Amino acid sequence: MFAPLVVLIRQQLGDKDFLKLRGQAIALHSKVITNFCNWFSITRGRRQAMIRLARDNGKRLGLLA
Repeated sequence: MFAPLVVLIRQQLGDKDFLKLRGQAIALHSKVITNFCNWFSITRGRRQAMIRLARDNGKRLGLLA
């Protein structure tokens, strides 16, 4: 779903700028996930398990580039 868009952006920006932008997006996303889990008192271990599950599902569905 998002993979073609990510590939296109990477081609336009170049590897160095793309990786910088990707790192910033990942950091922001991690903060949102952490705040959500803290709000609902989800343990660190459970949060990590949900992140792994989402990653694996994304790979299986072809959502990751």
